[in-house]
Amino acid sequence: MPRSRCPRPALPVLRWLPRYSRAWLPLDLLAGLAVGLTAVPQALAYAELAGLPLQYGLYSSFMGCFVYCLLGTAKDVTLGPTAIMSLLVSSYTFHQPGYAVLLAFLSGCIQLAMGLLRLGLLLDFISCPVIKGFTSAASITISFNQVKNILGLQEIPRQFFLQVYETLRRIGETRAGDAVLGLSCLAALAGLRAMKSRLPQAAPTEPLAVRISYLIVWITATARNALVVLFAGLVAYSFQVLGSQPFRLTGSIPQGLPAFQPPRFSLAAPNGTVPFHSMVQDMGVGLAVVPLMGLLETVAIAKAFASQNGYRIDPDQELLALGVANVLGSFVSSFPITGSFGRTAVNAQSGVCTPAGGLVTGALVLLSLAYLTSLFYYIPKAALAAVIISAVVPMFDAGIFRTLWRVKRLDLVPLCVTFLLCFWEVQYGIVAGVLVSGVLLLYSIARPPIKVSEGSVLLVQLGSSLHFPAVEHLRDTVCSRALAASPAGSVVLDCSHVSSIDYTAVLGLAELLQELRRHGLSLAFCGLQDPVLQVLLSAGLEGFQHFPSWEEAELRAAELGGSRAEPLTSTAESTGLIQ
Repeated sequence: MPRSRCPRPALPVLRWLPRYSRAWLPLDLLAGLAVGLTAVPQALAYAELAGLPLQYGLYSSFMGCFVYCLLGTAKDVTLGPTAIMSLLVSSYTFHQPGYAVLLAFLSGCIQLAMGLLRLGLLLDFISCPVIKGFTSAASITISFNQVKNILGLQEIPRQFFLQVYETLRRIGETRAGDAVLGLSCLAALAGLRAMKSRLPQAAPTEPLAVRISYLIVWITATARNALVVLFAGLVAYSFQVLGSQPFRLTGSIPQGLPAFQPPRFSLAAPNGTVPFHSMVQDMGVGLAVVPLMGLLETVAIAKAFASQNGYRIDPDQELLALGVANVLGSFVSSFPITGSFGRTAVNAQSGVCTPAGGLVTGALVLLSLAYLTSLFYYIPKAALAAVIISAVVPMFDAGIFRTLWRVKRLDLVPLCVTFLLCFWEVQYGIVAGVLVSGVLLLYSIARPPIKVSEGSVLLVQLGSSLHFPAVEHLRDTVCSRALAASPAGSVVLDCSHVSSIDYTAVLGLAELLQELRRHGLSLAFCGLQDPVLQVLLSAGLEGFQHFPSWEEAELRAAELGGSRAEPLTSTAESTGLIQ
């Protein structure tokens, strides 16, 4: 008897844990440490971007690491706060932690439901131009949002255009200390990034000293966020000891781990209590935008790194992992999280072998919460702003405009609509971009390419499937060209590219057959694929003729001498389809 195949474990961790190799352990430890050194300063910076107390960035940075180790299907992906998600949280939670934690819980529930119902296909309706338009606009918005911290300005409005106006109006109030430190941190981060991108790989045959030097430079460039923040903190502490402080500091961060408790479904307010339904109404469209953008980021990152490293992922399982991470994260006061491209890249470049590297990252964040928060007091806000700007500037893709102009200019429409409207409100930009993409998609369905060739017969070739919005266009094209031909003769409809057809299209073809017969013309079909042929045969079209190829249809028409079909004597006569 043939041996039956063992069923694939439902829990992703069981697919790699039983075959875990001891040789993988040092690589996973190194990768987890490298990601952790990046995650801690970014967590503080992204909490600042979200408008929340800084400890909430750390609260959001460890649960995703642990959950993804159990449920994730991509070895490289890391979950946690990101710049785009922090921007969305800032837009929909009014800088209130209670709203942010509840948004994480509800987003997780929506993502879980989508994963269980296998609705990941909905993400396919968000086109690349829309994504590029959103991320490019977000890059500019987030960067300019941090200019106020680089310059040491306070009480700058959140809305982008007001923010630009107010920042330029008050630029004379710039604090010299913050500006010098912020620009220095930006220059250091840019230099370390450039150094890492140009660092040649050390071959195993190189001398030990060369390999050690390579490792030191690589770790320095990879942990650049932590090193720059540490250096800035030491500078600020030195000034504090000397009795002056030219920088705006982060301030006190509560020490200790967050309590494990469900999110609050109501909030105390000065004039009463804000009930659950009012909180949901306040967050509004954010309950759709935040989970969808979270799913989009995670799945896109997982697919990109999986294809690059030669393994496959399960998109629906990724949705489940993200949903569980957000739901459980809300129990430790996390705001919504998603896949991080920057930290995932660090993970992959560090040679991570399994998702177990996330355990090290999560443990490092917990250690920071438990023992190091008192040291965060002296971190200048200008340094955190530099970390954010350094992380989001690469998201701006100027080349996409040139590429679309060269490849398909019509795709510039959803790109530009999304890009421009995202400066007004993020949700308007995304929704408008999706709608414009949908209109362009529907237009291509309503106006499929039709090629008409005149010869002994009029050959009409359809370039795609035939659905009801295209029927009138096809009828008008065929009738106008058939009646204008000299001499008028048979029409052959080449359907070799038509893979599907709907009921309304069948009705339209029946009416086209009648109209041509009223003018003494015949219509034959060729190249019908089996599913389409079965539909047309089932419809019982009167006068229906089908040939395997247009050559046979043309030969048949030549045998008939191009003779006209007998005209219908009554316009009320119907086909077997129209009763």
